[in-house]
Amino acid sequence: MNEKLFTICVFTENKVGLLNRISGIFTRRKMNILSLTTSESEIKDVYRFTITIKQPLSEVIKVTKVIEKQVGVLKAFYYEEDNGIFREIALYKLPIEFATPENIEKYVHAYGARVIDQEPEFIIIEKTGTERDTQVLFDLLKPFHIMGFVRSGRVALARSLPQLRNYLDQLHLDSFEEVSLLN
Repeated sequence: MNEKLFTICVFTENKVGLLNRISGIFTRRKMNILSLTTSESEIKDVYRFTITIKQPLSEVIKVTKVIEKQVGVLKAFYYEEDNGIFREIALYKLPIEFATPENIEKYVHAYGARVIDQEPEFIIIEKTGTERDTQVLFDLLKPFHIMGFVRSGRVALARSLPQLRNYLDQLHLDSFEEVSLLN
């Protein structure tokens, strides 16, 4: 089984229950979702789901087609690691007794992180990057007795989106005022 990491982007209307239906598609196929984020897109009234899975290409193609058939889904597509730009955000909460600003400054600056909050009991650091980038910093900060850690799901932009733009242009969706932003 030649599994690879894929990102599936789904552009939808804002419909109640759509997230449940989309996640159910993966559940029925016994596919594990590694990460899932949702947000508004660059087009008014169009929302973006970004889903990361590790599956063979043939399964990714099938699941993407099934997702696209759902009511409320405008377009779904997938891409591999080299066809997109991916980022995650991570927050690290460290006790001030072990992680004084002087102790962790070299990590913060060397790894492109920043201190976003400092209280008498703790310090919170933010790092944006790939999953690997945020994990490397996590591993380096372990000796400082991490009190809390959270990493967002993947956010992604494809290097090009001709499929979505062509699809929306074909539908002549007048309610989507900003279609021209998809270049």
